[in-house]
Amino acid sequence: MAHLITEHIDTWTSAQEQRKNGGRGNNSNGQSQYGIKKLRELILELAVRGKLVPQNPNDEPASELLKKIAKEKTQLIKEGKIKKQKPLPEISDNEKLFELPMGWEWARLGFFSEVKGGKRLPAGHSFSLVETPFVYIQVTNMKDGGITKDNLKYITEDTQSEISRYTISKDDLYITIAGTIGAVGIVPDYFNGMNLTENAAKIVFSEIDKAWLQKALSSEALQQQFTDKTNQLAQPKLALHRVASSCIALPPLAEQRRIVTKVDELMALCDQLEQHQTDSNQIHETLVETLLTTLTSATDHKDLAEAWQRIADNFDILFTTEQSIDKLKQTVLQLAVMGKLVHQDPNDEPASELLKKIAKEKARLIKEGKIKKQKPLPEITYEEKTFELPKGWEWVRLGDLTTNIHYGYTSSADKRINNVRLLRITDIQNDSVNWGSVPGCKIDDSKISDYKLENGDILIARTGGTIGKSYLVSDIDLCAVFASYLIRLRHLKEMYPRFVKTYLGSQLYWEQLYAKSMGTGQPNVNGNSLKNLVFALPPRSEQHRIVAKVDELMALCNKLKDRLIKSQSIEVKLADAMINQAVA
Repeated sequence: MAHLITEHIDTWTSAQEQRKNGGRGNNSNGQSQYGIKKLRELILELAVRGKLVPQNPNDEPASELLKKIAKEKTQLIKEGKIKKQKPLPEISDNEKLFELPMGWEWARLGFFSEVKGGKRLPAGHSFSLVETPFVYIQVTNMKDGGITKDNLKYITEDTQSEISRYTISKDDLYITIAGTIGAVGIVPDYFNGMNLTENAAKIVFSEIDKAWLQKALSSEALQQQFTDKTNQLAQPKLALHRVASSCIALPPLAEQRRIVTKVDELMALCDQLEQHQTDSNQIHETLVETLLTTLTSATDHKDLAEAWQRIADNFDILFTTEQSIDKLKQTVLQLAVMGKLVHQDPNDEPASELLKKIAKEKARLIKEGKIKKQKPLPEITYEEKTFELPKGWEWVRLGDLTTNIHYGYTSSADKRINNVRLLRITDIQNDSVNWGSVPGCKIDDSKISDYKLENGDILIARTGGTIGKSYLVSDIDLCAVFASYLIRLRHLKEMYPRFVKTYLGSQLYWEQLYAKSMGTGQPNVNGNSLKNLVFALPPRSEQHRIVAKVDELMALCNKLKDRLIKSQSIEVKLADAMINQAVA
């Protein structure tokens, strides 16, 4: 087993998967250490199959151990200390999942142990508001094979007197039977004699090594039995008699102890591998962050070219995780809005002239009654100008570049209506909309024009977990309005909406948005906040060149991520194949 670990370290450590919650703001590199997790499972599986340590022919066999346990139970029944149990059914051949080593025996858990449930608080009783000597252990306290002191609940002496028979001893194991199913752990000395929740049970036994039993019950062989035996109700629950009927491969007592020693030794090695990989991931993340920052902080074209070259020289070792590729994408967008992604063309008409055209267009629309005259936005302060602009660019506010920024229409979605669709935040996924699944809504004909979506409109989510998420409307060929939790930016003809959309993905945008978001329980942003966001405006011709370059680089990043996902999938399959071979 040690050779299986050490000779294939690269396989165990490189088999990583993307965490489901590895999104914006996650400080980790977004990777879960799949290979090491599976290696831990393999160690336990080999342990319960008798493949982890060699058998010793001098060990007293498990059959003799079972005879001692049966004799002890007979004596306890005779003394009235325990009740005679209903005989457990014989173990069928189908239940014997693998061939046993010499000296081992198949047994049901209930043959050599008792499984006793905990107790819920009696009616009319509640937890104590102050700490008392009487602890009530809940499933939430049962973590990582032990019991944590975090958020302990206490009961009064009166409550204790009613449930005093439902305590757990340091000599017992616990098993969770509701909510979290099948978590097995050891009771630390300081929890000896504490009260046990009805959502867990205690396993009382003797003549068996406690550490071995805890490890055996945590293995896939036993966990799968618990899963299969769980009642699939609204609240899944594992019945006590089903726990007791679970089949377990029982080794000689001496081998149980050797297995525990070897498992602990190998788990410690896994801990070292995991820590090494965590340190390696953190170093990698810091390196990526540092080198990408040199791009955005470059002061001139020479610095920028040198920074790009350093990244190009180390590209294969830098962008090896989905998180690092996402950071590269974010850097591309930031470079785009800073004017560092493409060269400036001195022949471009400067942004100052573009602003004059925008002002002229707005004046015409006001005169025609199509938009209202807006209150002038405040001057941009020196502090708001977070970087030096290239020649021909101008600092403006987002409200200067739109005809209107306003909230959507309030209505209930109705899938039976399809003449006017109601676009909601949830309909926007991966920067696209499946219009066929967008429901309709009731709306007066007189109001449709106020909310009707047109190509070039940009929608921004204004609240909750999706705050700031944006969508550029394009190629729309049906009548649709937008829902109230969205804000629309209606573009001017003189502006290139795809460049505005590029800005709405950049760090320049996100940092301002989060700073201006309001609300304690749920962040939100309003139309006025959006109007006042600062915007680095390039010449119109450069806007088109920037978007073309962004598209090119994003396509490369997506290809890189696709290759990475395929590579990770192969590494995961390789780790799985090694495990399957080891337990075959």
